[in-house]
Amino acid sequence: MTGIVFNNVKVFDGSVVLPYTAQVRVQGNRISALANASEPSIALADDAVYDCRGATLLPGLIEAHAHLSWPSSVEKFVPGMSLPPEELVLTTARNARILLDHGFTGAYSAGSLSKRVEVALAEQIDSGGMPGPRLVASSIERTPPVAGDEQQLSAGEVDPHGVGPDAVRAFVHDCAEMGARSVKFLLSGEDALQPGASQQLLYTEAEARAAGDAAAETGVWLAAHAQAAEAVKMALRNDFRVLYHCTYADEEALDMLEAARDRIFVAPAIGIIQATLDATPPPHFDMNHMKRSAAEVRTLQQRLIPELRRRGIRVLPGGDYGFPFNPNGRNARDLQLFVDLFGYTPADALHAATTLGGALMGMPESLGRIAPTYLADLLVVDGDPTEDLTILQDKQRLLGIMKDGAFHKEPRALLAARQHRE
Repeated sequence: MTGIVFNNVKVFDGSVVLPYTAQVRVQGNRISALANASEPSIALADDAVYDCRGATLLPGLIEAHAHLSWPSSVEKFVPGMSLPPEELVLTTARNARILLDHGFTGAYSAGSLSKRVEVALAEQIDSGGMPGPRLVASSIERTPPVAGDEQQLSAGEVDPHGVGPDAVRAFVHDCAEMGARSVKFLLSGEDALQPGASQQLLYTEAEARAAGDAAAETGVWLAAHAQAAEAVKMALRNDFRVLYHCTYADEEALDMLEAARDRIFVAPAIGIIQATLDATPPPHFDMNHMKRSAAEVRTLQQRLIPELRRRGIRVLPGGDYGFPFNPNGRNARDLQLFVDLFGYTPADALHAATTLGGALMGMPESLGRIAPTYLADLLVVDGDPTEDLTILQDKQRLLGIMKDGAFHKEPRALLAARQHRE
């Protein structure tokens, strides 16, 4: 079988080791060989050889808090969150392609606006029917109650399944049967939507236990929107695997997170927080409360995330992209925010978005590294992101994008154009 070889390339392999010049061979959908640049060529007869001329090769990025059905993107601004079903399907597919265009070869869903659109999308992507990242698909996520909404659900209610442990168990089973791999519960509310809601629990302990039992019965993973300390503890007691935010975690919650560190992942979603603070809304839209809430969250997370790292808890970038002021396609900004706000080095942030991302996707031995036998999800980048992460926010600097051993964006023409510019 003909292979693909990247020569004269600086390799960031997914660890925190800084890049080194090497040669990498891909055969089929996996990396077959990795050698130092000074060693004999690993190219075989008839291999396609790319002279990367000092560009950087790194594993594809993985988005830990994806909302592909959230409609806004860098290509199209959508002022609200509600779309007709036909537009929602097409927009979700478009956003999947946009993430791949921007170097994200994997995405872990944090909830959808439709029960099955992500499941159908994942099937299409996996079969080659349309471009997009590897996707851990989710179903709908329950919106926390909104003050003054006469149609709001009671705490713990999962429409259309009603309330109580049996209803929650049925919901998880339904999601699993339709093909979702992850099911997200909003265990707490959200201050940005309703003042004080982040400290409110939306489910009872019995309901959370039912979710955990149903997940064990069906094999799906559970994710939690957990702002309040008690929501974090509830998630951990009931075998939730991914915890989003954790902003108000107290000492007991931190100890529980540390005790569970080998089975859980945390994604603080700092992207939406910074985007809220940076946003300049139109005159008719009052974001003052949202900005006050975001400022508090950012301050708390600047203390929280270094402490989570100190305790060995896996923290990943993924910033709630898809809102009008935080569009899909801007996802790589999260990595820079980890550096600016949480004390990460660029290599630390890349490790979190690649190697830890592979573990999040359930593929720790085959995804998120550049090493023999690993899946060939790779980026060829003009420049060195371990020195300047912002280059990942410019898709023109992504010279090549490979997923599963096939090019989504082939680097030969771009590298030739780069030579011409020089």
